[in-house]
Amino acid sequence: MRPDPAEDVRPAIDTALVRRLLDTQFPQWAGLPLERVEPGGSDHVIHRLGTELSVRLPRHAGARAQAEKEAVWLPRLAPRLPLAVPVPMGVGKPDFGYPWSWAVSRWLDGEVATVEALADSHEAAVALAGFLTALRRCTPEDVPERPTAGDLAMRPLADRDRATRAAIAEVDGAFDATALTGLWDAALAAPEEDRGPVWVHGDFHTGNLLTADGRLSAVIDFGELGIGDPACDLMIAYTLLSPASRTVFREALGVDDATWLRGRGWALATGLNAYTAYAAVSPRVAQQTTRQINQALLG
Repeated sequence: MRPDPAEDVRPAIDTALVRRLLDTQFPQWAGLPLERVEPGGSDHVIHRLGTELSVRLPRHAGARAQAEKEAVWLPRLAPRLPLAVPVPMGVGKPDFGYPWSWAVSRWLDGEVATVEALADSHEAAVALAGFLTALRRCTPEDVPERPTAGDLAMRPLADRDRATRAAIAEVDGAFDATALTGLWDAALAAPEEDRGPVWVHGDFHTGNLLTADGRLSAVIDFGELGIGDPACDLMIAYTLLSPASRTVFREALGVDDATWLRGRGWALATGLNAYTAYAAVSPRVAQQTTRQINQALLG
């Protein structure tokens, strides 16, 4: 099957376009200064609007549904979560040649979490476990019990099998392919829980955490929010934490052996995907994903 050309669209996004979209659709903010945030994210071009708002435009089709998803679900989840999350203020429509919906949200102050600052923090490990515990306890009545389609349906780990094995073959030499394959086989064989629907962030890694005064303060980027395997959010144990703080995190979260093993599989699969896609062009990503893969092998 040929890929849909629409999935490869990468529209040009500059501050002039964002200004036109804002002034046309949200005239109440037309007088506020607008400044592009660099570096932006891999999925969105981000601008700061005044001092209290942010504007996020998807860079590619894979992120096109995020504005609507966050606008629907974050206001319902936020009151039950112990860390701040984005507060949607408006969803913009396609216009001026830009093809997708986009979002205006409250600006969240803070610095992106780093391994250097938090890897050994037991306090951060407990805070992360507390956030995931609270998220999993959220059960809005209008969520399908087990969504099978649409934006809330999470793909199982097994769906990544072909791509992950291809990535393992590609990185052989840079990593121990035999060890990677052994971990991947074990993660796929680990039984899944049967405990009903569970909310997951879906992209719970270091870059989606903010800190203030050296403490975790906010969780951002809920584009992968959905109902699925809670093990997918355990990737944070390998992108941020050290072995010692990882033990604290696991104990605070109360994770059984099978879920923990699947979590290592999620960390391995996502780390390999990012490594093969970006390591050659981004030393920062190469360093981050190398750590993630090696930490997953450690357990």
